[in-house]
Amino acid sequence: MTTPARPVEVLRTLFGDAVQENVSLAPYTSARIGGNADVLVTVKSADELANVMQVIWSQGVQYYILGGGSNVLVSDQGVRGITVLNRAKEVKFLSGDQPRVWCESGVVFSNLANRCASKGYAGLEWGATVPGTIGGAVYGNAGAFGGDVAGNLICTELLTRNGRERFSAQQMGYGYRTSILKRNEIKAIVLSAELSLKNATKEEVTVKIEEFSARRKSTQPPGASMGSMFKNPVGDYAGRLIEAAGLKGTRIGNAEISTLHGNFFVNHGKTQASDVRALIDLTRKTVKEKFGVELELEIELVGDWQKSRE
Repeated sequence: MTTPARPVEVLRTLFGDAVQENVSLAPYTSARIGGNADVLVTVKSADELANVMQVIWSQGVQYYILGGGSNVLVSDQGVRGITVLNRAKEVKFLSGDQPRVWCESGVVFSNLANRCASKGYAGLEWGATVPGTIGGAVYGNAGAFGGDVAGNLICTELLTRNGRERFSAQQMGYGYRTSILKRNEIKAIVLSAELSLKNATKEEVTVKIEEFSARRKSTQPPGASMGSMFKNPVGDYAGRLIEAAGLKGTRIGNAEISTLHGNFFVNHGKTQASDVRALIDLTRKTVKEKFGVELELEIELVGDWQKSRE
């Protein structure tokens, strides 16, 4: 009797050198932290992403989609199954009275905002400091400086078990840093998005982006981090609560709660994910004890955390 091919062998037959085994994920995350992926498949277009996902679904294996690697903490134990590294980066601008941009989900949001500026399109200035990809932004309703994906999204193409489908912004069920995808109300992969823009001048848009970038640099730490660690509680700020709890500068291993902004945890080099997790637990416990507030993670814990907690 013939032994069925392993999922990795099926993928390698179809996608060749794009499939690698036992690859460190730390270089692919903004925090530069994390263990190995059992299997890493790199895709370079929305079509490739759809094809890879259809194979993964047909094989019934565990998977994770990795974009820009911000807002994630990968376990020291790594990620089981298949990790898909999304490098689908095609962009198309559509001019007119109501300009818009279509882009694949692996496009880095900050790069897109700056490309819009170079063409004299406004509307995405708020995204010039967003480090993640369009896919992650659509998934989690990323936002900054009063703007968010919900305010710009016209539609997104999702891959579902039924095939490729278009969803409007209204259908995405957006709320503060959440969506039907993040709430697991549907199982789907973001392939591309179409975003609304406004006609302006290159100078106007560039000035606004420079202003936002300067504000971001003055309030957020440089270096390797995951971005905002916790969601802001209603009517308050996570950073304010963490500072008021006396936690700024607290360090476990090489992970530190930033002295500049309490809602940022900085990797000072060769940091273990378990150290960051310990800082997260300490912060939540202290803030809960002092102020009665349950801080909710904005980042996502990725990979095999069960073993790392034993």
